[in-house]
Amino acid sequence: MTRARNRELLALIPVAMLLTAGFAAVFAQENSKLGNLSLTYGAYFFAVCLATHIYLRIRLPNADPYLFPLMALLTAFGLVMIYRIDESLARDQANWFVFGLILFALTIQFLRDYEVLERYRYIIATVGILLLLAPRLPGIGEQVNGAYLGVKLGPISFQPAEFAKIAIVIFLASYLRENREVLIVGARRVLGVTLPPIKHFGPMLVVWGATMLLLVFIRDLGSSLMFFAAFLALLYVATGRFSFVVIGMALFLVGAWFIVTTVPHVHDRVEVWLHPYRDPTESGYQILQSIFAQADGGLFGKGFGQGMISIPGHPNSALLPAAETDTIYSLVVNELGLFGACGLIATYLLITARGFKVALLANDGFSKLLATGLTAVFAIQAFVIIGGVTRVIPLTGVTLPFVSYGGSSIVANFVLLALLLLISNRARREAEEGATSSERPEPLGALS
Repeated sequence: MTRARNRELLALIPVAMLLTAGFAAVFAQENSKLGNLSLTYGAYFFAVCLATHIYLRIRLPNADPYLFPLMALLTAFGLVMIYRIDESLARDQANWFVFGLILFALTIQFLRDYEVLERYRYIIATVGILLLLAPRLPGIGEQVNGAYLGVKLGPISFQPAEFAKIAIVIFLASYLRENREVLIVGARRVLGVTLPPIKHFGPMLVVWGATMLLLVFIRDLGSSLMFFAAFLALLYVATGRFSFVVIGMALFLVGAWFIVTTVPHVHDRVEVWLHPYRDPTESGYQILQSIFAQADGGLFGKGFGQGMISIPGHPNSALLPAAETDTIYSLVVNELGLFGACGLIATYLLITARGFKVALLANDGFSKLLATGLTAVFAIQAFVIIGGVTRVIPLTGVTLPFVSYGGSSIVANFVLLALLLLISNRARREAEEGATSSERPEPLGALS
């Protein structure tokens, strides 16, 4: 599949050029003059991507040729936006980008036979659950805006939910691959809705209960929605029953409504989402400023570096709180306009489409479900943060993949990418071998 890798290489060239142009625009705005520093940054970025491409050409020659360039595009875009906010944060993000690629390569190196993950699914699930609970442990847990999302170990801080999402998806893919038949056999139709047998309704109830506990325990609606939606996507692919998805969503809505009305912190977050103008200078300040920033951007934006993040002369007075993390999408809309935001969303949609295509090409059940789950959790994470800053859903502490500042996010998502490429490499290789064998002419002896 040399042509596939050539397409990947050709796609990386415009990504590096866009990063160079982005840095040049920022430098031109800040310094009123252009130098060769943007070219240097572009060359460094392309060199790192080229080394990764060469590694993929050797180790995964049949893998999807567009997934890595698309995620490199998001990373380049994020680096430019973060640099525009804070140079030191951008340097940290660049270091995490390189570390993420190292872990990406190690994942490919040691998980060529990724089906070995099925053998350790319960261990992986246990690790995932412990990672989710870690922010509530005394001494290491960190509370951010009322939600327990971070863990601090000495000088290192990270969000364990970023890695837990991969572990939970691996477990669910393995479990549903083995037990999906019991959810289908014996199902009955009631009022046109297919219901699984009551005795096999357990897995959905267990995951639903875990999601509700997660909502109460770490106080983050975004993470709960992300995990449960990924489970429903896997459940639909495993069973082919859309009614199961409807039942699951109904359970989630009922449970979320109960918790919103009984847990004070979650209730306050929903009230801020519904009525931000009740307290525009305190609790509603962030979401209102986010909306105002997007409206101010218009169709074409104000240009790189033109958006006002803080009051001039008062750098600690934030006009757009958490611009490098929670509200980076609002800054994108403010400086690049609705067209730039649509381009960013289109990139996420393209990654989602390629990920689901990997799932369609996969031949075995575990690969198909794993690719579906990884793609779904990636897409839902992007929806949760974009939906939060646009007031579609309550604002959460989930990061925008590859764009928001955060080492744990970018590293975990490169591991996710490595798993998708491993699945893609096997699926495309088997498809190519099948096509070659079907086209091979039969020997003359077989025709006599």
